[in-house]
Amino acid sequence: MQFTPPSSWVARHASLIPPPSQNLGPVLDLAAGSGRHTRYFKGLGHAVTAVDRDVSGLADLADDAQISVIAADLEGGAPWPLENRQFAGIIVTNYLHRPLFPKLAASLLPGGILIYETFGVGNERFGKPSNPDFLLRPGELLAFAEAEGLVVRAYACGEVTEPRPAMLQRMVSVRMTH
Repeated sequence: MQFTPPSSWVARHASLIPPPSQNLGPVLDLAAGSGRHTRYFKGLGHAVTAVDRDVSGLADLADDAQISVIAADLEGGAPWPLENRQFAGIIVTNYLHRPLFPKLAASLLPGGILIYETFGVGNERFGKPSNPDFLLRPGELLAFAEAEGLVVRAYACGEVTEPRPAMLQRMVSVRMTH
């Protein structure tokens, strides 16, 4: 079975997530889709919690002791499915639902790393997504980090050509230990 490789941004910053040997907690792959990042972090030795509305692309991982798959409609008004759970790392790519920003920050363990990458304003000229509801405004990830007390370790915003032309905003941030 052929799987999509991880985002280059995620792969570049994956080592910032505390290693499994520290036993801080699993990695959360939010809006996991077919599980490219779930599989990637599993391969690095992490336990992973994968959440998506449609978990059919994760069916082959259902019996894997290292993986927890949760089917949840994150936008349908249902309660946050991870209440009182915290993670050593949270990965979000190609997904934006702004009401989740505070929940993501609260779900990071002290010292935990959030790796976020999604589409920004300007992407409409490349195709979907083109709805402003699904496009980050300039600096929006930075404002989210500041509002939630996260410290930004890396940030990039602009046009990319790989894996396809798009306008992306990318951020790596950490929840401080104090």
